[in-house]
Amino acid sequence: MNREPAAFTRREFVSGLTLASAALCAPAFLQRSALAMHESMHGLSSAPGIPEDRILVVVQLSGGNDGLNTVVPFGSPQYFKVRQNIAVQQREALALSGSDGIGLHPQMTGIREMYDNGMASVVQGVGYPNPNRSHFKSMDIWHTADTSATGDGWLGRYFDSECCGQGKGESGKAEQNAAQDSGQGSGQGGGMAAIAIGRTSPLAMQGRMVKPISFENEQLFRWSGKEIHNALSDPYERINRAGAAETVDTDSNAAYLMRTALDAQLSSDMIRKAVAVRPSVTYPGNDLGRQLMMVAAMIKAGLKTRVYYVTQGGFDTHAGQGGAQGRHGQLLGQFSSAVKAFYDDLKSQNNDGRVLTMSFSEFGRRVGQNASQGTDHGTAGPMFLFGPMLRPGVHGEHPSLTDLDDGDLKFRVDFREVYAGILEQWLKADAKKILEGSYRALDVLKKA
Repeated sequence: MNREPAAFTRREFVSGLTLASAALCAPAFLQRSALAMHESMHGLSSAPGIPEDRILVVVQLSGGNDGLNTVVPFGSPQYFKVRQNIAVQQREALALSGSDGIGLHPQMTGIREMYDNGMASVVQGVGYPNPNRSHFKSMDIWHTADTSATGDGWLGRYFDSECCGQGKGESGKAEQNAAQDSGQGSGQGGGMAAIAIGRTSPLAMQGRMVKPISFENEQLFRWSGKEIHNALSDPYERINRAGAAETVDTDSNAAYLMRTALDAQLSSDMIRKAVAVRPSVTYPGNDLGRQLMMVAAMIKAGLKTRVYYVTQGGFDTHAGQGGAQGRHGQLLGQFSSAVKAFYDDLKSQNNDGRVLTMSFSEFGRRVGQNASQGTDHGTAGPMFLFGPMLRPGVHGEHPSLTDLDDGDLKFRVDFREVYAGILEQWLKADAKKILEGSYRALDVLKKA
């Protein structure tokens, strides 16, 4: 191949992309044009047994959500004793049918409606052994599904196993690599198996072979090199118009540049076109609502994305937390209204039955309030699951407010049991392999 003059290094080229997927599960970029790539992505097919039409949406509540004021144990006198200034009163809590003495925060009317309609489940007392109260360390534990907080993300391992490996383990990966080398790659995932809304890609979605696309908004997910300097435009266009007759060493920098450019351009065009379509419902004017509106638009457009990841921050309520009113209640109201609008939108698309949503936070808060009328870092807390395919209701017993571990709740459900249930029952994946351990799969889905 004749190299272009003033060639850019790999680092220089990638820095010209606002954001780009580095996914390796792509069709034969080096022997096909961008048009051929576009056509192959619309013909994606899953390996046998892998439900391509099923989608998982993860909602991360960053900062350590106070589970006791989210799922309120108003039937416990101890709750009011240790939270005299910030407790949600029984008359204000949204009681949950089928669960004695438990209710939702009064700002969570949307989720309460979903619960009553069989669209929401609450898993109580979720945590892990020897809990860590550091935001960063505990979040890494949840992201890696490993209490040592090391290794790849749990969803990244899912992508590596079920996307590039086509659910066949190491032999499947070898077959996939051979197919790509011969120009017969399936395009599994198409570089868009995972999409995260935010400035950075979450560790949970980082695999060894598949990396997620990540962007704050669709207008930032585009090629911006020309805006930096006109000299960047022509080389970029030549890369994207490389023809089938051109031969490139697949391990070369040129191959990397072509693969990255094609993947990024196609993904950018598809995503921006999808998000430009107005939703059929009104979303709340908060950041989580904006993120979920984008996700719903991409689902409606038919993107072959299996996992979406969104984040709501601000839950580190050390001071002025409030009870029925206050900053924490405002955050829960935003969370609730955004999720409700999201499922209303999905239902209008006839896509609600395809989408399971899971929310989590890195830890809960301590049982008693602090001197600043807030709460400090704790341990266990509730998780929420949303969708019509779920076994609705409250799962598990609420942790004791008197039998504590140095002032903190004792967890009752290991979070990896929830992951295992989602992997096995919804994504039809090998939870033991992906989680790198054996965990009882929480029975999250309705029986067929």
